[in-house]
Amino acid sequence: MLDINVFREDKGNNPEIIRESQRRRFADVDIVDEIIRLDKEWRQRQYELDKLRRDFNLINKQVAKLKIAGEDASEVIKSSEENRQSSAKKDAEVQETKAALYLKLGTVGNLVHDSVPVSDDEANNAVIRTWGEKRQEPKLRNHVELVELLGIADLEKGANVAGGRGYYLKGDGVRLNQALINFGLEFLEKRGYMALQTPFFLRKDIMAKCAQLAQFDEELYKVTGEGDDKYLIATAEQPLCAYHLDDWIHPSKLPIRYAGYSSCFRKEAGSHGRDTLGIFRVHQFEKVEQFCITSPNGNDSWDMHEEMIKNSEEFYQMLKIPYQVVAIVSGALNDAAAKKYDLEAWFPASQTYRELVSCSNCTDYQSRRLEIRYGQKKNNEQAKQYVHMLNSTLTATERTICCILENYQSQNGVEIPEPLRPYMGGKSFLPFQTNATPDAKGKKSKP
Repeated sequence: MLDINVFREDKGNNPEIIRESQRRRFADVDIVDEIIRLDKEWRQRQYELDKLRRDFNLINKQVAKLKIAGEDASEVIKSSEENRQSSAKKDAEVQETKAALYLKLGTVGNLVHDSVPVSDDEANNAVIRTWGEKRQEPKLRNHVELVELLGIADLEKGANVAGGRGYYLKGDGVRLNQALINFGLEFLEKRGYMALQTPFFLRKDIMAKCAQLAQFDEELYKVTGEGDDKYLIATAEQPLCAYHLDDWIHPSKLPIRYAGYSSCFRKEAGSHGRDTLGIFRVHQFEKVEQFCITSPNGNDSWDMHEEMIKNSEEFYQMLKIPYQVVAIVSGALNDAAAKKYDLEAWFPASQTYRELVSCSNCTDYQSRRLEIRYGQKKNNEQAKQYVHMLNSTLTATERTICCILENYQSQNGVEIPEPLRPYMGGKSFLPFQTNATPDAKGKKSKP
């Protein structure tokens, strides 16, 4: 969330910056004034509470003096009790107003960076650069057909036991998935990243600090048991975000680079009816994630943002996957991101680019809620700074497999990209396992 001080003109700040950012997001602008009103109300009530507490201390000192002098203190004691009751009532008002304030504050998105294209239509995403030669032959098989022909997944049996979009990876499908994971982790470790395998679920209070409210309905699976509700992670970013919960990070330790590996779980409620075939959009998948923490000063996080997207580009260049990098329009940014790049890879069967990577600079939006602070512990709360946090997909492996299959297909099978062969026992080619030819939807027709 944003720093409440940014809303305070009496602290030398300009709330119009937030209003303009909300306009760029095509989001509610009036909420800025609601927050300013609640903040003033909260601070006034806090001031009144502090005065009551000071008066309470003075009254108690007066009671003590009267008792020492052997004088009647009953009226002063009565005044003390009235003060105590007033303080309790005022404290409840303070807490109620603060809760309302921070609930509103949590719905305001991060400040949109000036370089972000302003639009609410993703058709206006700005193409930054392209790489690779696109395959454009007619009648190429799509990834759904290729998975079936190679026999590397069983979707029918997966759906029978797990429901829609359930699947079993089989044989070379398992090996190819693990090859991408191992290649991805090794790729990042060579670039100074520390590998972290994350928990698959988070406590509700922690997930609330790492995810948007909309994600609880559209993405997150709830795990219940013995009064301790947890949520399955939708991305490795969430547990990586929380790894340094309540920490102070010394400048000498920065930047920190993590290579997160996890299984991820998504309800995909917001994408009902899309990509229901194959393993492109599924409820469970594996992911290798870049997660970096930087100083909040200068351009440190913006330099890291460029480094991270370049890492993802180099990864797909090594796999020889054509792609384009786009800057996401302001209206499509999630609340935490100040700027986001997507790397969209070429899928030749559909002759289109599709997202494989999202790379976001969230500045201090996430770290503030998680109390991940920069520097050494300070007694002065006003002097606190928060680290900047960034995330980027390296590979969501099942989706990357789909892209590899389409780009590396031939008449008789699929070639394995050279960097993955050492993890496949030296195997360089996956032959089709059946003479049946799937139709356009990936269903086998009779030979």
